[in-house]
This record gives sequence, C-alpha cells and structure tokens, in this order.
Amino acid sequence: MSIEKIMVVEDDLIVRKNLEAQLRQRRYDVAALSTLAQAQDYLSKDNFDLVFLDVRLPDGDGTELLKTIQQRAQKPLVVITTGFGTVESAVECMKNGAFDYLIKPFSAEQIAVTLKKADDFIQLLRVNHFLSQENEDEGFELLGSSAEMDSLRQLIRKVAPTQATVLIQGESGTGKELVARALYLQSSRADAPFIRVNCAAIPENLIESEFFGHEKGAFTGALNKREGRFELAHRGTILLDEISEISPGVQAKLLRVLQERELERVGGNRTIKVDVRVIATTNRNLEHSVEKKEFRQDLFFRLNVVPILIPPLRVHPEDVPLLAENFIRRFNRKHGVDARGFSNAALCALKNHSWPGNVRELQNVIERAVILCNAGGILETSHLGLSPTPPLAPATAEMPAGLRSPGALDPESDPSGFLSMSALEKRHIYAALDRSAGNRTHAAKILGISIRTLRNKLHEYNDAVPKTDDEAMAQD
Repeated sequence: MSIEKIMVVEDDLIVRKNLEAQLRQRRYDVAALSTLAQAQDYLSKDNFDLVFLDVRLPDGDGTELLKTIQQRAQKPLVVITTGFGTVESAVECMKNGAFDYLIKPFSAEQIAVTLKKADDFIQLLRVNHFLSQENEDEGFELLGSSAEMDSLRQLIRKVAPTQATVLIQGESGTGKELVARALYLQSSRADAPFIRVNCAAIPENLIESEFFGHEKGAFTGALNKREGRFELAHRGTILLDEISEISPGVQAKLLRVLQERELERVGGNRTIKVDVRVIATTNRNLEHSVEKKEFRQDLFFRLNVVPILIPPLRVHPEDVPLLAENFIRRFNRKHGVDARGFSNAALCALKNHSWPGNVRELQNVIERAVILCNAGGILETSHLGLSPTPPLAPATAEMPAGLRSPGALDPESDPSGFLSMSALEKRHIYAALDRSAGNRTHAAKILGISIRTLRNKLHEYNDAVPKTDDEAMAQD
C-alpha cells in the first residue's frame, strides 16, 4: 500500500479517537495528537504519508502548519478538517497545498474515499518519479512479414489479455523487452504502471532492496523508507529483465512473492500485499541453468507458465529490409538528416550478413550509416561498415583468398552465370569461413549449424582448409 503512516492532529477527543480507530482498523500506523507543538515535534523526528489536520487548535491555526509542511523535502499529503468550513477557507487551504478538505462531522465512507484518493495519488507520484529517472531508447514496433514474426504476434495476442506469468527467451538483441511491452500494452493492465528491473545492471548487494524496498535505517545510507519495484508495479506489470542474473538468495525470496503475492521490505516486518503481473526475460537457456544448479527449479516452473521464444534475425532474414527502412526513418528524425534508402549493393550486404547481434546490431549499423551518409544521399556499403562478403554473381567471381576450391568456375552455375542453390550455399559457407579467419567453430556459430554439419559440407567440397589449434582440441 502507498500510505502507511498517518498523523491525526485534532483537539476534539471524540473526533480524534474515532478517526484513530478507523485508521488502525485499516492497519495504518497512526500518531494521534492534539496540538500543533506535538505535531511539529513528531514531524521533526519522522516522515508521514498523510496528515489529517484540524484548523482550530489550542495553540494555533492548523493552516500555519500546512504552510510549513509544504517546505519539507519529504512532505505528506494534508487533509484539512474543520467544523466551520466556508468556500473561501477551502479555496485558501487548497492554494496552500492541501490535498483535500473535510467538514466535520464526516462519515466513515468519506474517510474511506479520501484514503483511496490519497493512496492512488501517492502511488502515481512514486511511479512517475521512478519513470522520470529511466533512460530508455525510443521504442519501435514488432515489424516483420515473415512466418516467424506472424506466429510471434499471434502468440502475444493470445497471451496478453490473461494474467499469466510469461518467460521470454531469446538471444541478445532479438527484442525481448519489445515483446514484453507488447504484452503489457495489449493487457487489461495497460493503464497501470509498467515497471522494468534490469537484473544484470543492479549490484548483487542492492538488488533485494530494488525488488522489495527498504525501511529507514535498514542499512548504511538508508536515510528514508523506499518502496521497491514490486510495490511501484502494484496493480500493473513488472518486467524482470535478464532474470537469470539474480543470486540464489534473492531467487528464494522472489519465489515467495510469485507464490503468495506478498513481501517484506529490507529491515521491515510488515507484510505488504502486491497485485502484479510478472514478465521475465533471459538470453540464457534456463533449463540448462537449472541442470547446473545455477537457477532454482521451482522458480523456473513459476516463471515458465507461458514460454515465448523469440527467433534470431538470421532465421527470418526476409525481414531485414523492412526493419532497415524503418530504422532509416527513425534515425532521420532523431539526427535531423535525410538519408534516402539503400543502394543495391548495400541492400545485398544487409541481406547476406548473419547478424549475430540480431535486431540491435542492425539498428546500430543503420544509425551509423545514416550519420555517415551525405545529406539526401543513398546508403552505400561503405556507410554500413559490415565485413565484406563475396558477390553472389557472376559465377566467375573468385572466392576469398585461401578458401577457394580448385577451378575458377563453379560447375553448378548455368551459362548465364546464375548460381544454383547448392552453389549459393557453398559461397555462403566460404564467406563465413573467411569472416572467422578459417576458424570452423566460429564459422559454424555464424551459420547457425553444428561443427559436424560444417565439416561434412567441406568434405563434400573436397576442401583442404587446415584446422586451427583450438579447433583440433574442440569436441563436437
């Protein structure tokens, strides 16, 4: 809950005791006081989330304390209460920073409404403060016309409206956070907070505090109470990015939150209920991590309710041109330039690149190219900065030095110089070997095939490329 500690400043004993009882019944921590002096003393020693402040008090006017509260760094919301209310006094109090204005006698229902309004307002302030500190790049849509992207979008549409926990797996740069945002935006929680936690970027000794928050004085430097990311995401969605990076101790506490939807802050003993939908991402194979005892099996099962696997870009290369054109428009706007598209050679280079860094690599390549391109010009291969690849035609073009099979002509090309599929595959394999300086293990990773498959292909070509020392020791 956003409101925990409430101060009641009221000289009427019956009103004070009645209000105090209502608040304690709702499990708030309450300080019930009768004078301005007492209130000032308490405020000098502790922070409060909400203050019910009477206007007429034995030692002064409550509106003076209202003005003083507005000067505090940690200022609570103030609800003015009075038995002598006028429109003029209400307007004046609101101008001076009052959150609400109640005329006595007030009912339990009025108090409940005020508490709900204040709780929602504080939650909104905290979430907005957190989001204002986030430094995220501009997003982009789930683009692509391939069968792989169509299947991914269809799965998102089916899963998003549910409350199910989702585990998104994929290589770095495939767009895992983008898929998470799509799940959030198409869910019933789209109007509530979306809080992201980059588990890999938070030091291990701080991640528990980031997840669950801490109480004042919980550790050195904890000068004030702080809500954790799960509290900020209350009624919304939390994204646990790179979940595989958290320590076993935090894994155990996270498991409890997923099971019970409740937590305690670091240094606290108050149980806090949270209503959140959890989405987690990882670029690792968590099943392998479980087998290696690096990740809790029970937590894996809790996260893996709905698994989503994002394909690497090399699996759907037909989407590269569409993505690249979108990035040109985006970076033209960002940098105030006017790149006009790609030359045929540049487009060919983009299609032939294996994109080990996936969509993020493509994004970075296009941004650099847009910056280097002349105003109003066409992007050329020189702007892309990609490693050179052999031309696909004509058939008489030479293979990279040291990787050619005997003979200048490829027997699998027709008289027009157009390559057959087997010859095209052969050229692609040689290009990967060239890029990896003859290292077959690296070339196999670039191609997305096993080292055994690569070796068999080279045997078919009667190839005699020597193994490097590390390959000679590598196991299949």
